[in-house]
Amino acid sequence: MRNLCMTVAYDGTNYNGFQTQPIGSTVQDELEASILSLTGHKPKIIASGRTDAGVHAYAQVFNFHVASKIPAERWPLALNARLPQDIVVTRSWEVPLEFNSRHAAKRKTYRYTINANRHPDVFQRHMQFHHPVPRLDIGAMEEALQQLVGTHDFTSFASTQSQKADHVRTLLEARIEVDASTCRPGTVDQGFIHIFLTGTGFLQHMVRIITGTLIQVGEGKRKPEEMKAILQACDRAAAGPTAVGKGLALWNVDYGDLLPE
Repeated sequence: MRNLCMTVAYDGTNYNGFQTQPIGSTVQDELEASILSLTGHKPKIIASGRTDAGVHAYAQVFNFHVASKIPAERWPLALNARLPQDIVVTRSWEVPLEFNSRHAAKRKTYRYTINANRHPDVFQRHMQFHHPVPRLDIGAMEEALQQLVGTHDFTSFASTQSQKADHVRTLLEARIEVDASTCRPGTVDQGFIHIFLTGTGFLQHMVRIITGTLIQVGEGKRKPEEMKAILQACDRAAAGPTAVGKGLALWNVDYGDLLPE
């Protein structure tokens, strides 16, 4: 028996998240079906984490045990020939039998993308939240975001449906990047605003609630310094709305020295 670890990129638009669910239509279902088609054996995939319906991933990590002798480097090509076009396996390694992609993850990075141009982007509309007006104060959003860095109880930024007993999490890095290449001269376009959050772990809807709150700060509905009070409230009602799922993507999962670069 071997333990194979892979990275997969997917457009989550047509899926009910990554993890298998009773209602079906998940990325995990498609991956397991493709492995079954290739090897005649349907494995149980272990992923670095789940993503919600409509959420995307650039580098989701998963592993599974299989008896097949197909060399690790040949798996991406073989699986991609069997997968739908919105799911692509990008890398593959053989790892120790005890490796678990969920337990071994050191840190994860998520990216949320806001299209702050006047018009939606017809080509990327399913991967962005379109916010044409009012103009966002990005400086205020950055100031508010930095107040979340560190170890805190993030109950205010967790879904009320969260089943985690402990809501203390550590946000290691937080930054905003602006891609102004799509701005047209003489307009109020602000470009694509990317919010990057890196942490050791995240709660259900945490990134989306943080984003919804940051948008309120950018609109002038909240002051940047209110973020500390929101954290201290430990009350979901204290934070802003949950931003739509389609703007969110799992950007990277870091395993330190456990996986090759």
